Amino acid sequence: MKVAEPRPEHVAAAPRKRNRLRWLKWLAGFALIALLVGEGIYLWPRLHESWQALTEIHWGWLAACIATQAISLSAFGRVQKQLLQAGGVRVRQSKSLSVIYGSTAMALTLPAGQVFSTAFTYRETRRWGASPVVASWQLAISGVIAAAGLAVLGVGGALLVGGSVNTFTLILPIAGVLAIVLAVRYVSAHPQSIRSAARWVLHKVNDFRNLPADAGQERIDEIIEQVQSVQLGKRDAGLTISWSAVHRLADVACLGFACFAVGADPRLSGLLFAFAAAKAVGSVPLAPGGLVVVDATLIALLTSAASISASQAVAAAFVYRAVSFILVAIVGWIVFLVIFRKHQPKDLEYDIALEQREAKELHREKQANLDIPQPPTDRADPEPA
Repeated sequence: MKVAEPRPEHVAAAPRKRNRLRWLKWLAGFALIALLVGEGIYLWPRLHESWQALTEIHWGWLAACIATQAISLSAFGRVQKQLLQAGGVRVRQSKSLSVIYGSTAMALTLPAGQVFSTAFTYRETRRWGASPVVASWQLAISGVIAAAGLAVLGVGGALLVGGSVNTFTLILPIAGVLAIVLAVRYVSAHPQSIRSAARWVLHKVNDFRNLPADAGQERIDEIIEQVQSVQLGKRDAGLTISWSAVHRLADVACLGFACFAVGADPRLSGLLFAFAAAKAVGSVPLAPGGLVVVDATLIALLTSAASISASQAVAAAFVYRAVSFILVAIVGWIVFLVIFRKHQPKDLEYDIALEQREAKELHREKQANLDIPQPPTDRADPEPA
């Protein structure tokens, strides 16, 4: 049998695509270097004063800066723990916090770190017994709550500084949190109505795709069963929001203490605004950990909005980033290497065992609903690697 030869234009297209990507990488590299050079030229006259501020650092405020950053991460671990508890997954705070440190280190230091961080958190929560829906729901709701808290801080800071803020900017993230919580609670309370609607949609889709009417029905039933396990009551919701507020406010305090450590006295309104803006800029995946762009944003806004000198802003940004970026990344990678590295080689075997267990449990629940007696089975979770 004669194999068709690839067309010359197809053969030539791949090298051209690689060349374009190579040029984009070079362009991004030159842009980053230009940004660093420009920032260095702008800050050069003030670097001596900044260095002097760092050599005269107040160690007590630096210790407070480190402590509040630890409190911030611990509070975020509590958020994760509380949300998983609402989904029926019990986990110790130490385990939750170790995942927070490991995932934060990935997000701060790896290219596309948020992707690796999310995948790592998802895998570990699945190891603790969370279903796919509960694990995904925990990631989504914690992210939305964190974004809402950041929006509140940013809007509050902007208003205190004297700027005008669109009300929609504040309402949107809060509405997103409420929508997710209410949707999950509705599905948990009215599974049959959701199941009926899902079946109707599934039948239409299957009819369009010329598939059997019940194709995919088992998967929908499985997802609804998993969503039903999420019971986010008022207590869990209140604790989640409270711990999320502690997470954000402790991080703001870390930035404030960094300013105090170098002898600066920032305005609270400007501090809130600078913090929110820096976090927002850092969420854009331009460089790992928002390198350069976050620092430049902090320096500019601490100077203009928080009313501290440029030399103090440079020193304060350096201290804050040394704690919240470098120190957290170092601790996070140490935690990952000590606790989680041994999990990686046997992840595939564990995932297969977990899927098999969940399939058996779903089958058993379906037959129990049909009043078919079942022999006793071993419900033990597969041993994590």
